[in-house]
Amino acid sequence: QRGRVMAAGRRGWFRVLALGVSFLKCLLIPTYHSTDFEVHRNWLAITHNLPLSQWYYEATSEWTLDYPPFFAWFEYALSHIAKYFDPKMLVIENLNYTSHATIFFQRFSVILTDILFIYAVRECCKCVNGKRAAKDILEKPTFILAVLLLWNFGLLIVDHIHFQYNGFLFGLMLLSVARLSQKRYLEGALLFAVLLHFKHIFVYVAPAYGVYLLRSYCFTANNADGSLKWRSFSFLHLTLLGLIVCLVSALSLGPFIVLGQLPQVISCLFPFKRGLCHAYWAPNFWALYNAMDKALTVVGLKCNFLDPTKIPKASMTGGLVQEFQHTVLPSVTPLATLICTFLSILPSVFCLWFKPQGPRGFLQCLVLCALSSFMFGWHVHEKAILLAILPLSLLSVQRAKDAGIYLILTTTGHFSLFPLLFTAPELPIKILLMLLFTVYSFSSLKSLFRRERPLLNWLETIYLLQLVPLEIFCEILFPLTPWKLRFPFAPLLLTSVYCALGITYAWLKLYASVLTERTSVRPKAE
Repeated sequence: QRGRVMAAGRRGWFRVLALGVSFLKCLLIPTYHSTDFEVHRNWLAITHNLPLSQWYYEATSEWTLDYPPFFAWFEYALSHIAKYFDPKMLVIENLNYTSHATIFFQRFSVILTDILFIYAVRECCKCVNGKRAAKDILEKPTFILAVLLLWNFGLLIVDHIHFQYNGFLFGLMLLSVARLSQKRYLEGALLFAVLLHFKHIFVYVAPAYGVYLLRSYCFTANNADGSLKWRSFSFLHLTLLGLIVCLVSALSLGPFIVLGQLPQVISCLFPFKRGLCHAYWAPNFWALYNAMDKALTVVGLKCNFLDPTKIPKASMTGGLVQEFQHTVLPSVTPLATLICTFLSILPSVFCLWFKPQGPRGFLQCLVLCALSSFMFGWHVHEKAILLAILPLSLLSVQRAKDAGIYLILTTTGHFSLFPLLFTAPELPIKILLMLLFTVYSFSSLKSLFRRERPLLNWLETIYLLQLVPLEIFCEILFPLTPWKLRFPFAPLLLTSVYCALGITYAWLKLYASVLTERTSVRPKAE
């Protein structure tokens, strides 16, 4: 009876958190929305009106369909509900159509599909190590994790202000992580395979899934020292995994293979002509590389080392996707970014194979794969930082070392999303939500690990505190200066470069932690 009461209590606080954040999402319905709102409206119209054979060819709008087929079918299903709200939103030629009914429908479709994310968070909370039991519910790791995931600042502004459907996609990822932690390997593999055919950006973390499933599921036993027992390989398990991947891929891509349109689909999913960086540089290695190129260009011009007439002009404002030509440093090709990404992921994959740490080791590898791809990938969007922040939340409530890295990455990564919301009415909203989430993250994790060493050192604390004057300068002081007309890109550049320093530091610190960690997994019995 007592156990039932405690279980009911656990469900009670989780339900309150989920309903609370859902209510907040409803309050954000009237806020600004980006061009992504029109992107998804256009996809609703394409999938509703055209036969399958034309989905990836329709180009009336510049926002052509560039997500995998499962997401296209998702839009198709939504379109049959949308027609009851406002049929005009399903007219392909109605570019930038935003009636009240359209806004209401699209906003609510994001909120309702977040039910999958809420369920996935609940499953992840069940997987958290319960050694740090606390009398106060507010100090329990499961409660803290639920808040860090459900109320994640980045996911809130990207999905429910800026507008995207990341919630249910991350729900699929977190649910697959939970299933792998519960040793339900085939379910986890199936969920991830489905996820890849909803949004291909998750291919960044595919190496972590592939190696972990091979190491933990296809090989059924370890030696006494924790090393792999090669004779324990199960061909049946490998075959089952292969069947899952093949069946999901056949369901997704099969119709387009039959139509002879696979090359067209691939070219839409991987548009390499878009250039190295998005117009607003994601805070990664290439942002630092571009900034260094610009600095060298300025020095070169002042010292008469460069010819001003031969320098290409590149704008970093306007939010448009475009090429960026380097002046002094060598220009970067897609192949170069692929090699850099591969090399940066490799050590984490080796650690997962040779130094297995169970589910925690898998999560570390997953975060490092996401961060490495963010650091060195081709045409990375700033929103991709959420792919590392959300799974790192699961690690942050289990060890003080990971909690410190989480605080650096999440604070810097979330701040880097500020330029996405550049309209005046959203300024107080984003600042307030960021402050609330950041203060809670610091206070809750500090309380959780209060008996251990401080989560941040003095240098890390100073770095994070400097985000405050940076925001004041970019949002308040800079628009009042004459520099606004001469250097309109300066706030974006400063934000991108400063945040890139913090994200790079968090990436290196997590790598150092993983590489220096000793193997602690127990041998598996065959």
